[in-house]
Amino acid sequence: MLTSGWKSVSMVDVRGKVTFTLWLCGCNLKCPFCHNWRIAEGLDCFTLDRNALLEELESSSFLVDYFHVTGGEPLMQWRELSSLLAEVKLLDVPVSLNTNLTLVKPLETLLNAGLVDHIATDLKTPPGLYGLPMKVGERLWNLFLRGLEVVSDHEIPLELRIPVARGFNQWPHIGEGLKRITTDFYVVLNPLVGKPLTNPRDKDWCSRHCWPEREVYELKEKLEELGLKVYVSSFLKTQRDQANIVEAT
Repeated sequence: MLTSGWKSVSMVDVRGKVTFTLWLCGCNLKCPFCHNWRIAEGLDCFTLDRNALLEELESSSFLVDYFHVTGGEPLMQWRELSSLLAEVKLLDVPVSLNTNLTLVKPLETLLNAGLVDHIATDLKTPPGLYGLPMKVGERLWNLFLRGLEVVSDHEIPLELRIPVARGFNQWPHIGEGLKRITTDFYVVLNPLVGKPLTNPRDKDWCSRHCWPEREVYELKEKLEELGLKVYVSSFLKTQRDQANIVEAT
C-alpha cells in the first residue's frame, strides 16, 4: 500500500472523535481546491510498513474512537485496505473511512465484510468541484448518489461534509443528495480556503471560489430548517481576515 504516513492521535479528522489516522495515496478526482493533492497524485508517498502501523495502533487503541483511513481516495487501494482493516478489527478498534463514494463496488465489498463502522464523505457539486469534464462529473455524481444509498442500506453512521464554494448554487445538488440518505448522519460545512491556510491544487480557481461567507450562512440556515444537525468548520471564524490577507498579497 502507498501511504504518506499516519498520526497516532488526532482530534480533527472526525468531528467529536479521537482517531488514529492513516493517509493513503491516489485519487480518481481532480478537485481544484484539494490541499492533499500531492497525496492524491501519488507524490511524497512510500510503501506502508504494516507491522509498524499495527504495533503503534495497538499501543494507542485505548485513546482512540476510530482507526480513520483517508487520502486521497482510500478505495483506490481497496484490496490491500480490506486486508489491513481485517487486521485492525482483530485489535477491536472501530473503523472510519473517508471516501468520495464514487467507487461503489469496492465500497460494497468492505461494507458487506463488516470492515467499516463509520463513513465520512464530501458532497461536492459537479462538475466544478470535481475538477473534471462535465460528462465525467455527471457520471461520478450519479455514482456518489448510489454510494449514499449503499451506506444507508448498511445503516452506517455518516459524517456528511459539504465543501462550500463562493459563486456556486450548490443547493439543488445538496437537496438531491439528502434524499438518498436514510442512515444516521450530521452535516459539517467546510468553507473552501486557500493560501495562507492551505495550498490548493488550482490557485487560480481558488482565488475565484474560495473564502465563501454568504453561501455558508445560507446553507446552514436551509439545512437547519430541515431539522438537521449542522456544524461549521472553525475556518469560518477567521476567514474574513484571511481573505483580506489573500487580497493584499
